[in-house]
Amino acid sequence: MNRKNKHLTTCTALTALTAALLLMTVMTGCAGTPADDKITGNTTSSPAAESNPTEGAQAISEETADAAFPAFTATDLDGNTVTESIFSEKDLTVLNIWGTFCGPCIGEMPELGEWAKEMPDNVQIVGLIIDINGEDDTEHHDLAVDITQQASAEFPNLIANADFAPVLKNVIGVPTTLFIDGDGKIVGDPVIGADVDGYKKFVEDYLNGQSNEQ
Repeated sequence: MNRKNKHLTTCTALTALTAALLLMTVMTGCAGTPADDKITGNTTSSPAAESNPTEGAQAISEETADAAFPAFTATDLDGNTVTESIFSEKDLTVLNIWGTFCGPCIGEMPELGEWAKEMPDNVQIVGLIIDINGEDDTEHHDLAVDITQQASAEFPNLIANADFAPVLKNVIGVPTTLFIDGDGKIVGDPVIGADVDGYKKFVEDYLNGQSNEQ
């Protein structure tokens, strides 16, 4: 399992799917995070995640490794329609799954924003926000906009919907970061917890491995 799952800083995301597989905002572990903490980025750990940090990564890996990411049609924070074709635009996409309730997610956002500006041309980062419950949920939408703007995180951030259920059903905490190749397949192990160095290490190793294969 991923070597970067040490001393995790996560929020447990017990995402309830309705019968229609619509994502609902039923979260524990960081439910008591004050609004001020959301903006300043104070981290909150999930004791459940820290007790066995590799268990969650193993569960996700077994379900998703080398699997095609499900087809989706989603909207980003700017109202643009985005589909799974976004993955074909680059050789590798770093998919950062996060929520507005999650201090660790918010805490790493400025570093992600800076990294996005420095990435090689063939790599991109995309956010996936799990706690905006449809178009009418302006509260969480506006909070997500505030978080990303304050962090100068200018990469696309998608609003999760039922199309993402096959992947999100295995996500036990956020942030969780997946890596998706240009063919839309999930590659490598997920990184559970805020660990930008771990994300960077995976990208570097992956690109080096691709170069060696050519």
